[in-house]
Amino acid sequence: MARVALVTGGSRGIGAAISKALQAAGYQVAATYAGNDEKAAAFTAETGVKTYKWDVADYEACKAGIAQIEADLGPVEILVNNAGITRDAPFHKMAPEQWSQVINTNLTGVFNMTHNVWPGMRERKFGRIINISSVNGQKGQFAQVNYAAAKAGDLGFTKALAQEGARANITVNAICPGYINTDMMSTIPEKVMDGVILPQIPVGRLGEPEEIARCVTFLASDDAAFITGSTLSANGGQLMT
Repeated sequence: MARVALVTGGSRGIGAAISKALQAAGYQVAATYAGNDEKAAAFTAETGVKTYKWDVADYEACKAGIAQIEADLGPVEILVNNAGITRDAPFHKMAPEQWSQVINTNLTGVFNMTHNVWPGMRERKFGRIINISSVNGQKGQFAQVNYAAAKAGDLGFTKALAQEGARANITVNAICPGYINTDMMSTIPEKVMDGVILPQIPVGRLGEPEEIARCVTFLASDDAAFITGSTLSANGGQLMT
C-alpha cells in the first residue's frame, strides 16, 4: 500500500510541483487549496491528484479535512506544509489584519495541520513533516515583517518538534526556497528582475518549482531517515548558511 502524502497549497505553483513529484515517486497524494475551485479542478483533471478545500488557518477545518482524506486514502504519513500567503507592507503601514492573516496561515496553519496528523504518526512510529519556509525567513525582507516572522517561526517549530518526533521515527525538516519561477514572480517588472533580483543570486537565475519538489521527495524518502531538525536552503547561493 502506497504511503499517503498530504500537500497543503498543493494545486498551484511550488505546491503543484511537489504534488506531482510525490505522485511520480509512488505516493498517494492529496492536495489542499484555499479558494480557486477552477484551478483545483483543472489540476485534478490533469494529474488525478484529489484536491480538498479548506483554510489551514482554521483548526477545526484542518481536523475535519484530514479525517476525510484518511477515510478516502488512508493515514497521512507525509505532510508537506506548503500553504502560504503574503500581505506585504512597510511596517509603519502594516495593518493588524495584514499581520494576523499571514501569521495565521503561514505559522499557525503549520501547527493546525501538524497537530492533527501527529497522534497517528506517533502511534504508527513513522512520519515525515516537511515545512516550506523561505529565504526571507532566514534573512528578513523589506516590507515583509509579517511573512519573515512567520517563516522564521516555521524554522523554530521544525527544530523543536524534530526533537519530540525523533524516537518515534518521525522526521521534521524545513526547506527554504529562494526566488522561484512561479506565477507570482512573473508579475515583477523586467527592470526589477534584471537589475535587483537576479544580481542577488550567484547562479544567475530563478529556481524552478520542480527543484524544490525534488528536495521534498528526498526528505520524504527512507533515504532521509537520519535527517531531522534540518533546514535545506535551495536559493541558488543567495544566502549561504
